[in-house]
Amino acid sequence: MARDETELDLVMRAGTDPEAFGELYEKYVRKIYNYIYYRTGNHQDAEDLTARVFQRALLHVGGFEDKGVPFSAWLYRIAHNLVANWHRDQSRRPVVALDERIAPSGGTIHPETEAILQEETTMLLDIVRDLSPDRQQLLILKFVERLSNAEIAATMGRTEGAIKSLYHRTLNSLRQDTADVDGIERIQKDGNTDHH
Repeated sequence: MARDETELDLVMRAGTDPEAFGELYEKYVRKIYNYIYYRTGNHQDAEDLTARVFQRALLHVGGFEDKGVPFSAWLYRIAHNLVANWHRDQSRRPVVALDERIAPSGGTIHPETEAILQEETTMLLDIVRDLSPDRQQLLILKFVERLSNAEIAATMGRTEGAIKSLYHRTLNSLRQDTADVDGIERIQKDGNTDHH
């Protein structure tokens, strides 16, 4: 991208200039792949769907209109639609494969600490997998892709206020779910202890 060229200029050229589209591809392919991987939980499907996102984008980038929505949001919407179709075709609930992000990598960890972390990670993943697809998408865009509320709103086709509200409700739900699990574990632990 030339120094004075904006991303919008690059997008406008991308419809007829393969080099311009290549620059956009390089800029966004990793983010789109990560987003799809966290929605599908499968590397091969994520690679296939990412390729389809950019094939579709290449076919339609010439018709892209600047309506104040970033190009990245347009790509995420294409990805979201393809993932939704993929889940429909797979006839299963969406899976968020956060384990690689959450699980610590490298370094030496005491085996007991590692077991506790693994148990907590598994519990968290189970809770996240039970969330609605919208809530999963919100968490991925917020914590994996690190998008702002405004970017998430553009990507999900909602107002920023609606995103803040969904985020607040999602966090409250997660707090309640983890509190419920903690309470059940405490009751089980207390029930297994002999009280004399």
